[in-house]
Amino acid sequence: MDKNKVKSKKTKLIITIAAALVLVIGAAVVCPFFFTTNDQPQTVYVYPNVSDSQNADSLKMQLDATFADRLITLSKLRKLRPGAYTVEADASVYNTWRKMAAGEQTPVKLRLNNMRTIDDFVTKASSQLALNADEMRSAIDKTIAEGDFTEQTIPAMILPDTYEVYWTTSADNLLAKLRKNYDSFWDADRKAKADKIGLTPVEASTLASIVEEETSYAPEKGTVARLYLNRIKQGMKLQSDPTVKFAVGDRTLRRILHKHLVTESPYNTYIVYGLPPGPIRMPSKATIDAVLNAPENDYIFMCAKEDFSGSHNFTAGYAEHMQNARRYQAALDARNIK
Repeated sequence: MDKNKVKSKKTKLIITIAAALVLVIGAAVVCPFFFTTNDQPQTVYVYPNVSDSQNADSLKMQLDATFADRLITLSKLRKLRPGAYTVEADASVYNTWRKMAAGEQTPVKLRLNNMRTIDDFVTKASSQLALNADEMRSAIDKTIAEGDFTEQTIPAMILPDTYEVYWTTSADNLLAKLRKNYDSFWDADRKAKADKIGLTPVEASTLASIVEEETSYAPEKGTVARLYLNRIKQGMKLQSDPTVKFAVGDRTLRRILHKHLVTESPYNTYIVYGLPPGPIRMPSKATIDAVLNAPENDYIFMCAKEDFSGSHNFTAGYAEHMQNARRYQAALDARNIK
């Protein structure tokens, strides 16, 4: 056989074997990135403003160790973008990396409820999103500077709800979303209802905040709202205990004493006439609707029931109201509530 042909065959064989080895080695290196999957579906967070090593440590805490190591390896080719990402149980390392590197976030549920103050809102928002308190307060100040809301009325714009947002949304974008929700809620129908009872949307929210602090018993919220509307109509002071607690700065008060009633504050409705300058909490949409649809009644007085059920006794007469009040005071004394 021709020596050149033999040499050529050997060369081709060596090349074939080398190529096969390269393929085998390549497959061994590459395949794990395509076939390694996550153990269970979960939301994984890539944090902003941290070092690569800190993000690597974070991923190792959130994911299966092998999955995390391979994801970190790929992130050296193209960095992961900050965000919240849903990683399905059957998602490969490669597809997860591709999604995170492209910033294809999964929206998160921002739950804003049971808030009394702007500080409560800032705490809830910053604890659920990649925002800090200073960013939130700066965005709030900017919103106030636009002129539609004041420091006292801005709580009316923040309607308790569950909002779908990106985890890395900016504070400005979040406030814009809340404003859009507020504008959508206050449609022509609700504005007309507010106007019919002599209130602006912010005033309706302010009254709703008082109602919500007065009672958590939904069936009587409309009754409480009408009672206060009756007082406003007759030129009487609202004399609402929750506004006194707000003025004093102590919502834990279980018994309102004379020293509390004389607290100088525009929020103390035992001193000032009409509504306070803004909401004393961020009322729910349901409570605002209870105000707007308050049924007619002639009640002027209300007093918590002595059974501490959370409901109230209502009356149009002062003498009957004092009887209700004495029973309630006696119940407080019996329980040694100071």
